[in-house]
Amino acid sequence: MRTVAVLGGGIGGLATAYYLCKSPQITKVIVLESSSRLGGWLWSTRRSDGAVFEHGPRGIRPAGAVGRNTLNMVEDLGLAAELLPITYSHVAAKNRYLYVKGKLHRMPSGISGLLRTVPPFSRPLLLSVAKEILVKKSKKDDESIHSFVSRRLGQELADIAVDSLCRGVFAGDCRKLSVRSCFPPLYNAEQRRGSLTLGMLLGSGPSPVVVSGPLAQRSLKESWAQWSLKRGVESLPESISDYLQQSGKVELHRDAAVQRICPSAAGWKIHLENGVVSADHIFSALPAKALSSALPSSCQPLIQELQDIATVTVAVVNLEYDGSILPVMGFGHLLPSSEDPALLGVVYDSVPFPEHNRSDGQTTRLTVMMGGAWFQEEFGPPEMVTEERLLERATDAVSFHLGVNSSPCWSLVSVHRDCIPQYYEGHHRRVESMRSFIKKNELPLSLVGACYDGVSVNDVIFSGRTAVQELLEMKH
Repeated sequence: MRTVAVLGGGIGGLATAYYLCKSPQITKVIVLESSSRLGGWLWSTRRSDGAVFEHGPRGIRPAGAVGRNTLNMVEDLGLAAELLPITYSHVAAKNRYLYVKGKLHRMPSGISGLLRTVPPFSRPLLLSVAKEILVKKSKKDDESIHSFVSRRLGQELADIAVDSLCRGVFAGDCRKLSVRSCFPPLYNAEQRRGSLTLGMLLGSGPSPVVVSGPLAQRSLKESWAQWSLKRGVESLPESISDYLQQSGKVELHRDAAVQRICPSAAGWKIHLENGVVSADHIFSALPAKALSSALPSSCQPLIQELQDIATVTVAVVNLEYDGSILPVMGFGHLLPSSEDPALLGVVYDSVPFPEHNRSDGQTTRLTVMMGGAWFQEEFGPPEMVTEERLLERATDAVSFHLGVNSSPCWSLVSVHRDCIPQYYEGHHRRVESMRSFIKKNELPLSLVGACYDGVSVNDVIFSGRTAVQELLEMKH
């Protein structure tokens, strides 16, 4: 392998290039990014007064193999001193709220939360859990998250808690999303142990082996719930691109949109607006639809499957208020779709990360997330909606839900078009079918990024690592 091209300079493409860079078998890596900036959805605004606002992901979870893997990378990049961890005992980790029937409810936690009836629920959660052990296992190879949870834990939990959770994580509709692809541990627990409860207690199957470096060990010892970085999460892609630049192996091209890719004797010819790049192998970290429009017609079955992966658009409104305005302390609150389809949730950014407040005077930073699977029906086409309308909708939500009477002293509205892929029922079959087409036709192509194996930052980084490992093992 001499030259490898990575399409897309978001966190998936950058992570892929980082892992390629580490291999002595690879001599040259070319990263092609269509926009003028690297980092994709990891995007932070840093104001001159020290305030930091996140437009994309905000806290990254250290848990599990994929979480340890990211911390190992953070450490290798020399970012350990920049970390802002939140432990499980922190109020932002303990308190998460649901806004149901016009009221904020703290999500039950701990033993007492399981034993008592905690509004908005009408019976103790322990009853649902106890009955769950006896529910027989499904014969289907996939099902919607809503169907899975109502079958095993009852409709109320599915309608309120799980509906809200899927809006918070995927900005999506739990009645369409796949349990197998969105929450593999739940699906595996039922398949392997016959019950979620037993699966959680006994383990629901093998997870990838990732050795913990010192930082990952520290996160366990100090029981971190999540972490950010002093200058915002965009520091991560920035550090990776600095690392790649310094390696001497990597070319980073911005404003280099891939128009089409054609098979050639050696591998691929990649056509850009102003030139052609040759590569032995391509790692695509592009959104599925963008890759589908660049592939040659000989890849028709693959093109079709790629086009079938849906995405949603999310409006993110960052707000800053003077003073301390929150009626409750916690990470934030989510809304079930029955409460207000347009409004996914509000994150109380100043609670988990007060370090991102401006350096002088007391302020409160909030982020309101809107739209997702409900964007079209609530706001119409994304290109038509005005910032004023989104800002008004967001500030109204803050005043209704949190009883805030003042107006924000600063705000920023972003509309992230097609930012979160939606893994609908049967997603795993689609991905398997794409990868088997690639294998059968011996295409020198690897699929990485949020469209295939998980949408979290950790999953996307790990998908790059896995794809690179698979290529290098094939070459051996």
